[in-house]
Amino acid sequence: MKLPGLILIAALLALGGGILARGFLSSTEATKPIPLPDFSLPDVAGNQHAISEWQGKIRVINFWATWCPPCLKEMPEFIALQEQYAAKGLQFIGIAIDDQEPVEKYLASTKVNYPILIGDVTGIALAHQLGNIVDAVPFTVVVNQQGQIIHQQPGEFSKEQIMKIITPLLN
Repeated sequence: MKLPGLILIAALLALGGGILARGFLSSTEATKPIPLPDFSLPDVAGNQHAISEWQGKIRVINFWATWCPPCLKEMPEFIALQEQYAAKGLQFIGIAIDDQEPVEKYLASTKVNYPILIGDVTGIALAHQLGNIVDAVPFTVVVNQQGQIIHQQPGEFSKEQIMKIITPLLN
C-alpha cells in the first residue's frame, strides 16, 4: 500500500477514535434514572457523613482534586450556585479524590460553602460506580429529590449546563 493510502487510513482511524472519545467525554443524560446508592465518607475533620443526610434535596455531587485545574476552575461557580439556590433545596457536595492534608490546605485558602468529603481511593471507586466510566476528574452527578441520578457529567460542568439540568427541578 502506498504512503497516501496509509495516511488516509490513519486519519480515518484517528477521526473515528476522536468521535468515540467525544461521545464518552460529553455530558450524558441518564436514559433511565438510576437510584443513588447509600454511602458514607469523612469530612476534613474526620466526621462521617452519609449521603442520605441530604435526602430530599437536589444534590450536585462533584468529584474533584486539589491537583486538578479544571476542578478548581468550576468551584467558584458551584459556590455561587449553592449560595443562590440553597433555599430552594439545592445542595452541592464535594468529594475530594485526594488525601486529607492537601484538601485541608486548599480549604484554608478558599472558602467553600458546601460540604467537602474526603474520598481518596474509595472516592475513585465510588465515582466509577456512579457512572464515571472514563475515570475523568472532575466528574459530577445530579441527583433529583427522589434520590435518582438524572445526569452524569465527566469533565467540567459550566453554570449554564447545571442550570439547564436543575431549573426544572427547582420549580
